Amino acid sequence: MIRKLRALIVQGLEKQVPATGLGVFRMLFGLVALQEILFLLYFRHFIFDPVPFIDQASPVVHLFLVLWAAVALCLSLGYRTRFAAVANYLLWLIFVGFTPMWEEFDGGFDQFMIGSSFFLMFLPADRALSLDNLRRKLKFSSPGYRYQPPDTVPVLAYYLPLAVLMGLLYLDAGIHKLSAEFWRNGMGSWLPPTMPYYMSGLDMSWLLENKLAEQVIGYTLIAFQFAFLPLFWFRRFRVPLLLIGASFHTGIILSLNIYPFGFGMLVQYALLVPFAWWRGLGGLVRCRKPKVTVFYDQQCPLCNRTAIVIGHFDVLKAVDFKGLQSHARDYRQLEGIADEHLLKDIYALDASGRLYQGLDTYIRILRAMVYPAPLAWLMRFPGFYQIGKAVYRRIADNRARIVCDLSCAPPAPRPEDDLLARYLAQKIGTPRQMAGRIAKFLVLVILLQLNSTIHFGIVYRLNEGHATSEAGQVLEAASNAVLLLSHTFLGITPHALYMHDHFQGYNQILGITYRDAQGQERWLPFINEGGRIVAPNWGRIQSMWANVAVTRHINPKRLEKGLMRVTAFWGHEVGLDLNQAEFTVKLKEIRVPMDWEAGLRGYNLAQAWRDVGTVRWRLGAMQPAIAELGLPLR
Repeated sequence: MIRKLRALIVQGLEKQVPATGLGVFRMLFGLVALQEILFLLYFRHFIFDPVPFIDQASPVVHLFLVLWAAVALCLSLGYRTRFAAVANYLLWLIFVGFTPMWEEFDGGFDQFMIGSSFFLMFLPADRALSLDNLRRKLKFSSPGYRYQPPDTVPVLAYYLPLAVLMGLLYLDAGIHKLSAEFWRNGMGSWLPPTMPYYMSGLDMSWLLENKLAEQVIGYTLIAFQFAFLPLFWFRRFRVPLLLIGASFHTGIILSLNIYPFGFGMLVQYALLVPFAWWRGLGGLVRCRKPKVTVFYDQQCPLCNRTAIVIGHFDVLKAVDFKGLQSHARDYRQLEGIADEHLLKDIYALDASGRLYQGLDTYIRILRAMVYPAPLAWLMRFPGFYQIGKAVYRRIADNRARIVCDLSCAPPAPRPEDDLLARYLAQKIGTPRQMAGRIAKFLVLVILLQLNSTIHFGIVYRLNEGHATSEAGQVLEAASNAVLLLSHTFLGITPHALYMHDHFQGYNQILGITYRDAQGQERWLPFINEGGRIVAPNWGRIQSMWANVAVTRHINPKRLEKGLMRVTAFWGHEVGLDLNQAEFTVKLKEIRVPMDWEAGLRGYNLAQAWRDVGTVRWRLGAMQPAIAELGLPLR
């Protein structure tokens, strides 16, 4: 098996494809991670404080969140990509493993991000759309020599993440769904958006009221999850899989309040986009002819670096750079300018033959590039223009220029001379050695995934409600120990999300109100009068409340902790004094059937609330009293 797998991997390493999709994946993944870190910063007191705003967490946590945001931004921009990928992976492990994110604020998103972060440490994701490419161009170029870094990657860099991060995940999730009654009824996409705690702010009734459409979506989703892993390898199936999968995850973003999971999965589809589409998109956005021709001193290191930087960010290829020494006399507009003036300034001609000089050249370049045009408009404002012109003149007049012809320019350094590149090349070894290491890793991943899928997706489901033998208990303990390691470091985990054992019997939900200074009862900005969890309390905050604090079998300690976090955080945010504040806990009945019912979303939102208890804060301590639930919390 290893030998055949290694042969296939060698083929995947030898076949080179454009790196654009991998660069897009890296950029979008970094942005998803960044928005989640900003979410953690906003809710840092809610999540990390033992008692929000009263018993506060160490400020070091907040500092690490800021550093993590900087790392995610570097990853998205492709700056020091390898270092940023390693730091991002370690920070996911630290925050998920050593903070309340481990259990109270989970929901499946963190494990998926850990798996993606692990792969990004090894993928050549910096070969497209990255600042690292610009750094290489500047480092290895010199007057007379323009270095172009490689812009292709082995096709295996696309296949491996798709197979492990999506294919195995979908297969595991599909196996779990077969044991859920409402999924077998085709109602897997219908039930969650009818439950107030899970629905988004969009009214999707037009779709929810169509039973046939919901059944088609539900059964198609199960079939898709089983079909993805064996089919995505074949070119003819990639576009259908791309369109179906992207539609499903867009639907999650629109219909449910777990948008981070939807976006986290959606960005993976950048790896499934056909390579011809990226080439076609590049040809579509690029200009047929340059809008501006810029003339620069070929022997000036600063001018060469300027040309490289602008060329790197000129996505539309709207600017064409030409050396003055080689092309100045080919244009009549430059004939009347003395050589010493030509070499002292930067000149440009637009498509209409208008000549620009100095700062005006840069303004015209920014306009031609389109997306930085607002900066060009700002530079034209009175005051800004004069300051910019003075700064430009100072730099241009004092720049160090090589006074010689190209023959005396130093030879350009080669990428092979870079010590780090040589060290990595030695460690990677030959393609055959690399293929052997990848094959062994894949076998390990498959075994770890099988442990999770067979144990929790098949054996556990078949034995649900039955006693386990002594030998079975030993095997279960060993399986759990292995799963703990794979769950922590690779993100391999049972994907039994939104199953019958979560929704069945989930017929009561809670809400929280308070009284303002005028004595008017108001809903905390957490759950509204319909029972829906409102923005920005989505993602992991929603998971804490709807998956941990309030479930079909409420754990009193978890409910108490959830009430403490919600009332302390949002009470502080709405201006209440937690030395003497009181909240009312409300309950309403809802329906969560295992088969389709007409008008269920509207029914659940319209049900009446009744008061079932209070939460009092006295001198910074919470005193809950919810006797009607039969849950004496203290």
